[in-house]
Amino acid sequence: MIVPTPIHVEVVLVHAPVVNKKGETIGSAVTNLDLHDIARAGKTFGVDTFWVVTPYQEQQNLVNQITSHWTAGHGGKVASDRAEALSIIKVSEDLDSVIAGSTQKNGQKPFILTTCAKDVSNQLHYKAVRDKIYNGVPVMLLFGTAWGLAPSAMEIADATLPPIKGESSFNHLSVRSAVSIILDRLLSKG
Repeated sequence: MIVPTPIHVEVVLVHAPVVNKKGETIGSAVTNLDLHDIARAGKTFGVDTFWVVTPYQEQQNLVNQITSHWTAGHGGKVASDRAEALSIIKVSEDLDSVIAGSTQKNGQKPFILTTCAKDVSNQLHYKAVRDKIYNGVPVMLLFGTAWGLAPSAMEIADATLPPIKGESSFNHLSVRSAVSIILDRLLSKG
């Protein structure tokens, strides 16, 4: 009997540092929809942890309040599937702490991938990333809110996934849609 190699994939939703429409580095607000939809997609595809990165204490409190309601509070009692999904959420104030936590948990630094709506020079195709994942390499996927990851966040990556493109020139998906599409491309059994 062949025992499959366990996968170790983490999703990181970055609220700071990200950029605004003008390309300025900012911090963005947490949204309830992102938490629910990304956690549900993550749980569906076997993601270990869904990290929410924000340096703002009020935003961290909001994430913890929403998560607690759906895991330990009344929401978890009436919607156990939602409780199970939101149980993978962890909050961190910065990317360095997320990477350190992942490294400690997995015994090695994760292979860090950023996402971007534009073509960049250090792209790694989805098949190559799938091969890493299914060969037991811990992989961390960074997704930016607002208008995407700031250059300082992009610089920490080992590679960037190719952008999601459709038939039109429009290319500004919600982050929760992008996460779902990318998780399907990397972890789908279908």
